Amino acid sequence: QAQLVESGGGLVQAGGSLTLSCAASGRFFSINAMAWYRQSPGKQRELVAQITSGGSTTYADSVKGRFTISRDNGKNTVYLQMNSLKPEDTAVYYCTATLHNYWGEGTQVTVSS
Repeated sequence: QAQLVESGGGLVQAGGSLTLSCAASGRFFSINAMAWYRQSPGKQRELVAQITSGGSTTYADSVKGRFTISRDNGKNTVYLQMNSLKPEDTAVYYCTATLHNYWGEGTQVTVSS
């Protein structure tokens, strides 16, 4: 059964950094574009960053220059390095395999001012 498990969330002060990881089980990882979404209370889920199976990346304007998405196909893992965090980055962050529409349960990121 396909599964995505996020980790690395937590509480950090503004200006700090966190690295999220998403470990995938199953044989789908290498052929999928992988993405990170986030959702804050009262807001719609929004795309944060995406990386194709070939390694091409796209970012939301709000995180460009601060966040970096990467993947390790040998470890079936996608990462989100988040630097210069702002209180408005506070959200639950979700990992998804876009081709198969698999989603993880999410990990909470809280940035204090």
